[in-house]
Amino acid sequence: MKYTKEHEWLRVEGDLIVVGITEHAATALGDVVFVELPEVETMVAEGDEICVIESVKAASDILAPLDGEIVAVNDKLVDNPSLVNTDPTGAAWFFKMRVEDTSVIDDFMDEDEYAELIG
Repeated sequence: MKYTKEHEWLRVEGDLIVVGITEHAATALGDVVFVELPEVETMVAEGDEICVIESVKAASDILAPLDGEIVAVNDKLVDNPSLVNTDPTGAAWFFKMRVEDTSVIDDFMDEDEYAELIG
């Protein structure tokens, strides 16, 4: 698993990259009450705002970590947004994307570097 400075996690699954938010981000948000997901087949550019998360504390955006195409979304989050709080790095993935080369995630932080970031 790799991590972004925006507190997203990335995991390669076959020829796709799965994206979610870290436990640190989920804890900081508090109780998540709403998740808006992107449309499947949407082409995104790195840095695009593509998801919205609302909690009892704040609203936050999830940014596209890479250029690519959204090929799947986790509809379970729409019906049960609290999954983000209970299983942020497992069942609460947000979307899967196809990128030109999955090895690009090697440039992101590993677990130790992320732990240092959130210190």
